Amino acid sequence: MTGLYQAGNRVIQADEMLVLLNRYQLMPQFLRGLIVDEAIAEIDLGEEERKSAITQTEAQYQISSPEAKQAWLQSQGLSQEQFEEIVVRPFQLEKFKQGTWSSKVESYFLTRKSYLDQVVYSLIRTKDLGLAQEIYFRIQEGEQNFSELAKQYSQGPEANTGGVLGPVPIRQPHPLIGQLLSVSQPGQLWQPRALAEWFVIVRLDKFMPAQLDDAMRRRLIDEMFETWLSEQVKKMGTLHLAEKTEESVAIV
Repeated sequence: MTGLYQAGNRVIQADEMLVLLNRYQLMPQFLRGLIVDEAIAEIDLGEEERKSAITQTEAQYQISSPEAKQAWLQSQGLSQEQFEEIVVRPFQLEKFKQGTWSSKVESYFLTRKSYLDQVVYSLIRTKDLGLAQEIYFRIQEGEQNFSELAKQYSQGPEANTGGVLGPVPIRQPHPLIGQLLSVSQPGQLWQPRALAEWFVIVRLDKFMPAQLDDAMRRRLIDEMFETWLSEQVKKMGTLHLAEKTEESVAIV
């Protein structure tokens, strides 16, 4: 018998559900959920951890009293058991991430560091080479400061900030600019360089090397998890209706 779902007055057949998941762009999230559920199936939380997860969620939604909680559960169409499953899931996932990737953070950080270092830099762009050269020499000779000239002459949005951009990852700017910044010392001013239709003047203001602190560790573990999850989604392939076998018919 073909599986049917009902939402209000609408009856949805099983094969139509696949179409709707794709139409609403929910298929990738659905597949991610399946993979995560399988990954955390054996991750157990202690009694105190479960209580803490439930308490935090109740406080978040202001449903600490039995009456408020019951009303909220009813409005969400959830039983207490379903509520607890949803609540503890992020904590199980966090345990899975830590157990799988925490020992790999240091080596991963080293491979990613050149992308994680950040810079603050100043930029002036103009389509007039003669003007760009004049601006450069004014800055170089100390006749005017970079900020004043950027506000007056730069033809990009950086004019609004006196030419200052960042902090941004050092690999984020155009490769030509990124290359200049990567070999610069703070305060170093570069002569005008041709970049597409522009002539740009660049100065490194501040170099901010990435540090493997707690926040960075958390970010890198999340990155490795997302890479793994994307690979698993690709391996899983698309969701499709399984052909019925005699065994599956007997079970149904």
